[in-house]
Amino acid sequence: MKTEKIEKIFHNATRSALIHEAVLFVENTTGDFSADFGYGGKDIDSPIMTASIGKMYTATCILILQEQKKLSLKDPLEKYFEKPVLDGLHIYNGVDYAHKMTVGDILFHNSGLPDLFEEGGVKMEAITNDIFISFDEKLARMKKLKPHFAPGTHNKAYYSDFNFDLLGEIIEKTTGMPLDKVYQEFIFNPLGLTKTYLPANENDFIPNIYFKKKSIHRPKAIVSFRAGGACVSTARETMLLLKSFWNGSLFPKSILKEIAVYRKLQLAMSPLCYGGGYMQIPLGGLATLFMGKGELIGHSGSTACCAFYYPLHDLYIVCDFNQMADPALPIKVAIKIAMEAK
Repeated sequence: MKTEKIEKIFHNATRSALIHEAVLFVENTTGDFSADFGYGGKDIDSPIMTASIGKMYTATCILILQEQKKLSLKDPLEKYFEKPVLDGLHIYNGVDYAHKMTVGDILFHNSGLPDLFEEGGVKMEAITNDIFISFDEKLARMKKLKPHFAPGTHNKAYYSDFNFDLLGEIIEKTTGMPLDKVYQEFIFNPLGLTKTYLPANENDFIPNIYFKKKSIHRPKAIVSFRAGGACVSTARETMLLLKSFWNGSLFPKSILKEIAVYRKLQLAMSPLCYGGGYMQIPLGGLATLFMGKGELIGHSGSTACCAFYYPLHDLYIVCDFNQMADPALPIKVAIKIAMEAK
């Protein structure tokens, strides 16, 4: 692929009045092909908020623990939470399904739980003020929202950050360590990531995020998002994480077949589908006017960042446009790059 085409796609995206800084990094498996571009002072070693790309870190920890036989995707949630915690969490058509949900249900967003970030107003609260929301408060709020379907319903998925809040709690209960230490031991240290971390408290360095024209600093809110996506990293180190997820560096590559079960997410997130801890974008559909081939697999985040792999042409795409008012932009950019690959 010609770097000039990638550069044109990137600079067209940065022409938006919403974009104040950005970075794009595209590479193949071996690094024989590599291209990166920055805007507004950003480069591939600048700190970025990875937002929901962090769900892949959480998924990695779950898969490692499964390989260690310390948990199973078939485990019911009641194995990890006391009865009062789960009571009333998932009442659908008069039936409380909370105790029947499994680790796999929440990893695949197949639980039917609503999304506290969007439906519960947490997104706008965090944009307006720097708020810390504890797990217990999230739990109480979730019990006031209505689920969308019974857990395990065939071919259904609904994106909910709280699914990964639950996974974070399960990881901590299983390992006996705080989540930031688990990430460090399971992922960052083995990969040699020195600039990637999960903030443990509001005093840790957390980059500013843009919402339209305003640069906002939200350390309390970021710390409360944890397993759902709160890591600080760089494009270069996110690339290393992305490659390791697919090449078997952190867990056996055979597991990828087990988690490659895709279900379409809610209509508002079309064309995104979800597998076991990551997104899938089929490129042969309406999003490309049926002209694309293959798929993109990875994750995007609410701060307009993404990390996707395009297996058909062995391309890894990492970008950050740092703009909460346009979270779909990096997905559009990744699709355009994939469409230009030969």
